[in-house]
Amino acid sequence: MLDQIKCECGHANPPGTEICESCGKPFDGSDDWNKTLNMRYEGAARRSQTHTATVIDHIWHFFSSVKYAVWMIVITLIASMFGTIYPQQLYIPSNVDPYVYYQEEYGQLGYVYVLFGFHNLYSSWWYILLLTMIGISLVICSIDRVVPLYRSLKRQRVTKHTSFLKRQRISGHTEVEDHQQVFSKAKQALKEKGYRVRAEEHALMGEKGRFSRWGPYVNHVGLIIFLIAILIRILPGFTVDEDVWVRDGETVPVLGTDNYYVESKGFYLETYEDGDFPALEDVRDNQLLPKEFRTEAVLYEQIENPQTGEKELQQVAEHSITVNDPLVHDGLKLFQANYRLNEFSEFSFDLVDTESQEALGNMSIDLHDPQPTYEFDNDMTVHIIQYFPDFVMGDDGEPTTRSSVPNNPSFIFEVVTPENPDGERSWVFLGKTVVEPGADNRYELKLSDVKLNSVSGLLVRQDVSIPYVIVGGIIVMIGLVMGFYWQHRRIWLQADGQNVWIAAHTNKNWFGLNNEVSFVVDRTGIPIDKDALDKEAKHEHTTD
Repeated sequence: MLDQIKCECGHANPPGTEICESCGKPFDGSDDWNKTLNMRYEGAARRSQTHTATVIDHIWHFFSSVKYAVWMIVITLIASMFGTIYPQQLYIPSNVDPYVYYQEEYGQLGYVYVLFGFHNLYSSWWYILLLTMIGISLVICSIDRVVPLYRSLKRQRVTKHTSFLKRQRISGHTEVEDHQQVFSKAKQALKEKGYRVRAEEHALMGEKGRFSRWGPYVNHVGLIIFLIAILIRILPGFTVDEDVWVRDGETVPVLGTDNYYVESKGFYLETYEDGDFPALEDVRDNQLLPKEFRTEAVLYEQIENPQTGEKELQQVAEHSITVNDPLVHDGLKLFQANYRLNEFSEFSFDLVDTESQEALGNMSIDLHDPQPTYEFDNDMTVHIIQYFPDFVMGDDGEPTTRSSVPNNPSFIFEVVTPENPDGERSWVFLGKTVVEPGADNRYELKLSDVKLNSVSGLLVRQDVSIPYVIVGGIIVMIGLVMGFYWQHRRIWLQADGQNVWIAAHTNKNWFGLNNEVSFVVDRTGIPIDKDALDKEAKHEHTTD
């Protein structure tokens, strides 16, 4: 256990203290009055400089070092720059292999980019570790400095040790006949300059702007909140970044949320007319140029009915979504991002007797939700054996589908009749029917009608961390303003027999403090050379 430093004023200081927290007596043993005191932290003892025995002490010392903190920030900034060379994986197609995609798009450097994990940089463990270490450093740096600084400023006395006054950058003394009269005038002058004045029998201290000393630490608090807000974005439920495709008249779940649904009342596209852009007539090749596209959207929230206990959809918002004008509700935003026109929605088929060419009935198939069986009169039934929404032949020669979107619908039907309970099978494409080789089918399904609809692509965004980012940014700005636009200034006057000492200190803007000290000297009429008060200015003048 380190011994405390006992000052002659009776105050017990923590080990490592350079200046007594109470009277200001220096403990460095120097008698050189021209050697100004180090007042950065009021000479207070910092844990990182006085405890070095255990592993915890070394860890504390590492994270409390500004030098190491700067290195961590530099490394993080350099790493962040690498993350912007190529698009992150979030912005490439989700169904492709990153190694293949980046190599095809950007060559061998793209492959190396993925190999080192830069394609998922901002969610990688080591990048998150760097941000966490910066946050820990901010916390420990603040605690290591603000606690002893607060203790020293809280415990400072008005009456100071003479060596404390002598070794201030601005200091001087002179003889006066009545120091009480001088103190009375000085007190009034200090109050005129906005100082809070404290007085004892033979000493006077004016202080203002102490709150500015906490500016850097307020700044640290804002940065810590900002970092926490950035880090929680990787946790599930804090951010949503999804794409939702909704068809006219359809209600679909909002991906990334648990209880929201969106309905499209209709998608509308407005295009430019011919002649609006004469210069583009030859290059646009009769393509439609969209002027505006929008979705008449209704947002529902799934809530539980307190009476029945069943979940019901309750409308919570309705908005005409256009580009840069999203539907917004409780932090959830739905942006108009894309669209598809004239997508197949429903096919209607006539069941035709090939012998009599008579239509025996009609069935309509919802291409997004087809039924397995369709009943007709005379006990006739049509079964859908297989359905390929986006038909393509696979590499193995077997039929498959590229996606669930009905871009190229294909069906394998089976028609069951009382005369043929085993059924007749046929493969129906767009405008074409194929039967099994050697089969003699009596019944055929002919496409009679096609219904189309529009599909709206909505971008779903929700970021719970944004309010915390904003709060952190505001706190950072408050800390910066506190530290930049105000200064902590103190002026001491102290009687020592017939002598009156005057000394002053500020954490910055010595020119402004000099002017205020000159103002006090002029008001009190102290016979002292104002130009000789500032030791460093005097030294520079002598050197020149």
